[in-house]
Amino acid sequence: MARPKHSTFDKKKTVAENRRARFDYHIEDTFEAGIALTGTEVKSLRFGEGSITEAYAEIKGEEAWLINSNIPEFSHGNRFNHVPKRPRKLLLHEREISRLQGAVERKGMTLVPLSVYFNSRGRAKVELALAKGKQAHDKRASIKDRDWKRDQARIMREKG
Repeated sequence: MARPKHSTFDKKKTVAENRRARFDYHIEDTFEAGIALTGTEVKSLRFGEGSITEAYAEIKGEEAWLINSNIPEFSHGNRFNHVPKRPRKLLLHEREISRLQGAVERKGMTLVPLSVYFNSRGRAKVELALAKGKQAHDKRASIKDRDWKRDQARIMREKG
């Protein structure tokens, strides 16, 4: 059965969001993936700490990994605390991994995490996007569209 699109993902508490990704990339498709975390990492995320601004995902062999995501050490953790920037395994089905790997290899796309959140069952999830990088002129067009929408909303508010 196909996974639901990102609008139907059951996000209860968003911990980290990569807002820059939607500006830098054309988002083609989104996936929901679980993350293999240790206990202190989960506790840090529940406190709302964590960053995925420089993070990306890659496929190594038959596994997907989240690279360069930062989950700071838990403040009350002891010697069993975790390493903040370690690679974290993403939990996806084999067919999803092979589909992502094919898109990355053939089409030159990249895997970008859009957000880290807890679902309604309390599980930590990553919203992963299959994306293609934007050129400078595409970014200028995005800025122009965003400014026009803002002006349009302001005009509509003033008129009535």
